[in-house]
Amino acid sequence: MTDNTLWVFGYGSLIWHPGFPVAERRIARLPGWHRSFCMRSIHHRGTEAEPGLVLALDAAEGAVCDGVCFAVEAGAEEATIAYLRERELISSAYLETWQAAELTDGPAVRALTYVIDPDHVQYCGGLPLEEQARIIAHAEGGRGPNCEYLYNTEAHLAELGIADPDLGWLSARVRALRGA
Repeated sequence: MTDNTLWVFGYGSLIWHPGFPVAERRIARLPGWHRSFCMRSIHHRGTEAEPGLVLALDAAEGAVCDGVCFAVEAGAEEATIAYLRERELISSAYLETWQAAELTDGPAVRALTYVIDPDHVQYCGGLPLEEQARIIAHAEGGRGPNCEYLYNTEAHLAELGIADPDLGWLSARVRALRGA
């Protein structure tokens, strides 16, 4: 990869559905942030009347988030940024930032990263896990049931060897609530 490679940090659905041409995928860690169901979803995994929850990166001192850094194929940088802005900035709850992501088998890279805006009306950080499970078990939006988003993310993190105890607990609890 060249020094002008566009890197994108994924921590949720980008891991299993990047939607842009990927030249390379590497496990990475983002210090100062944690993966959290802290954003009410009114489009993709819920509705305005019955919001679901989606993952976001929430700032927290001493936290780390393990995820994936994607190197975008050369020549696809502009199209990728346009695509990600359309996908991630649908309601302005995410902020587009550049973060230093630490590759597990290499140096840190500057990565395009979408994080939650804690001042946005859709922000709901600090919800107890049981409340998150109840919401996720029943919500559904334009991209399908909220539980599918949870299950896909948890399964793909596990495939990559990335442990997320909260997502593991939520997956089991949501399955129980849904009678699965």
